[in-house]
Amino acid sequence: MSFEHESSVHLTTDPAQHPFAFAAAFNAGVPELVYEQGAVFVRPDGVTVTGAELHRANAELAARGAPITVRPRRVEVAGDVALLIVDWIIDGADLHLEGTATDVARRGADGYWRYAIDNPMGVRASPSP
Repeated sequence: MSFEHESSVHLTTDPAQHPFAFAAAFNAGVPELVYEQGAVFVRPDGVTVTGAELHRANAELAARGAPITVRPRRVEVAGDVALLIVDWIIDGADLHLEGTATDVARRGADGYWRYAIDNPMGVRASPSP
């Protein structure tokens, strides 16, 4: 089951499908739709951001026009919380990034999953000196 936000963006009631909901939102330029209020994002430099900074970090990358593709590696669910290990690639004419995300999603009161923690670089993110 999904909840439509934009013509190509749907939230999901299946945590294993949440990475695909994120990819659709990112590729449509509206990645903020798949985050819960108060979610955190770990930038590649290891700095954790939330709110407007989280949305700005995603929007700047999405604005480059290179699509993201995702391949979930593991999905572990405990009640309303899911740990998602996801391989991803952003590939375009002037941009190539890839990594393995370590993310936490939470099922909301409405039954749909949203990111609570988005750590796209997984263990490769490190704090700036």
